[in-house]
Amino acid sequence: MKIHLILFLALLSGLTRAQELPESLSLEEAVAYGLTHNRSIINADREIQKSKKERWMTIASGLPQISSEVNYQNFLEMPVSLVPAEFFGGNPGEFAELTFGTEQNMIGTFKVEQLIFDGSYLVGLEASKVYLSISQNLFEKSNLETRKIITNLYSNVLLAQYNIVLLEKNIASLKDNLNEIHQLFRNGFEEEESVEQIQLTLAQTNSRLKYAKNLLKVEQDMLKFVIGYPLEAYLKLTDDLEDIFNEELYFETLPSVENIENNIDIRIADNNVKAESLLLKLEKSKSLPKVNAFVNRTFTGNSNEFTFTDSDQKWYGSTLLGLNVKIPIFSSLGRNASTQKAKISLDQAKTQLEETQSKVRIEVDAALSDYQLSIDNYYTEKENLRLAERIERKNQNKFYEGMVKSFELRMAQLQLYTAQNNFVAAIQKVINNKISLETLLNQSNKE
Repeated sequence: MKIHLILFLALLSGLTRAQELPESLSLEEAVAYGLTHNRSIINADREIQKSKKERWMTIASGLPQISSEVNYQNFLEMPVSLVPAEFFGGNPGEFAELTFGTEQNMIGTFKVEQLIFDGSYLVGLEASKVYLSISQNLFEKSNLETRKIITNLYSNVLLAQYNIVLLEKNIASLKDNLNEIHQLFRNGFEEEESVEQIQLTLAQTNSRLKYAKNLLKVEQDMLKFVIGYPLEAYLKLTDDLEDIFNEELYFETLPSVENIENNIDIRIADNNVKAESLLLKLEKSKSLPKVNAFVNRTFTGNSNEFTFTDSDQKWYGSTLLGLNVKIPIFSSLGRNASTQKAKISLDQAKTQLEETQSKVRIEVDAALSDYQLSIDNYYTEKENLRLAERIERKNQNKFYEGMVKSFELRMAQLQLYTAQNNFVAAIQKVINNKISLETLLNQSNKE
């Protein structure tokens, strides 16, 4: 009965998991799934949670701190004190042995502390906001990079499928050609070399098809890995290549490259300047006094036996109210050196920000140029493919009419296959360059 129950629960768990796992994803759904399940993003989100906890730790350090302490002592052998014997009527120069107190005692302390003023605490509150912002920027950077990778991989899978369709179409055409030419050869109308030329082209195309199918499997697994999808589970992509690459929509407008300040690397560098500025303020604040107030309440119990849990145990209480003021006076120029070091770090951060801004501007201009060139190249390769298809058809007709040799036909076929490859690569380049430009501009998640 127990075995049946365990099997039922395992089956129910598997069914629940299967229901939660989508079997098909569009590009938009794949991006959304990846932004939730990608491991790097999960850890980046955890960094934000850690920063929030760190911020609260900073805040809490300036709020009342309450602590208590209990000390229990049991003298297995009481300490002996020597006092002049003449105090008790003895001879001068002699000492009497005395023991004081009880064999057991217990002391309970209740302490309340409150920070009154600390310059480093005020700076720490500001710094905690900046560090939280840094974690959020790193999380956004992970989101942008993950979105970019998912888009590229999703399109790579579709392009691999498209390439396989082209290769299978080419193979079917080559097989038809081989059958026709082989029949002509058997009837004495063609040379054996013509058959061998087609066989050679067919063998090479079959090899390319095997490679394309292996590449498709790799791209699919990479996509699953990036979005956090189980590698062993089946995943169908519902978008077609035409859905994510529509010429009229894709080339309608170019991303605006005027404002680069939203670039995530620039924002991170700017946050770094703010963080270093706060560290400089922190070093300066160390020359200010620190003031703490505290209240101590102490209870002491004494007994020769362990009677501290008895209701009639006598407890002696005392209360202490205090103020602790720590004033830095002289540090042998140590604080001054720390402040100067923080100032240098701030200057470095400002220089790094300027460098990042210049670097990003160059990267954006280069990415825009690459994107525009890839668009031009796409139209070129599209026209080349159209021409290659026409040339191949003409050579087929000429071959069967005896106007060209099998070698010329094979060259036209290889030219067509090269044009197909170049066209697929051109589409891939356009998609990759566009998402790279949008990622640089932090626009890939904008509608």
